[in-house]
Amino acid sequence: MRNVGRNVVRGLVGLTAVFNIVLGIAFLVDPAQMGLAFFITAFGTQGLATMRADFTAFFLTGGIFALVAAWRAWRTPLLVPLCLLSIAITGRAISLVADGAPGKAFPPMVIEAVMIAVIALGWLSFSRENGR
Repeated sequence: MRNVGRNVVRGLVGLTAVFNIVLGIAFLVDPAQMGLAFFITAFGTQGLATMRADFTAFFLTGGIFALVAAWRAWRTPLLVPLCLLSIAITGRAISLVADGAPGKAFPPMVIEAVMIAVIALGWLSFSRENGR
């Protein structure tokens, strides 16, 4: 029965990974459109290049490490998406205090909080790389 629960967690971490990988690829392919979905706009070609580079790096890195963790049921790779998402949600919380709290601020925070919870569950469920 323990393996069934672990496999469910692997699936949830894997879905989280794929979600982030898709976002990363979308930023690589069409940063202007993705920027609008994230309420940001680029200033010229360098702005597009920055969005293409930075957002792609953020989402692909977190997604790839989460995917490796899910595939192998290893917890150590989960440190990368945990750090990325924790820093991101902290930045959003600081922004709420510094800039105010419009209604549109909360849905991304909920999504990040859910992803953090899923990845933390993976951390608790998965083994170290040596099989323990």
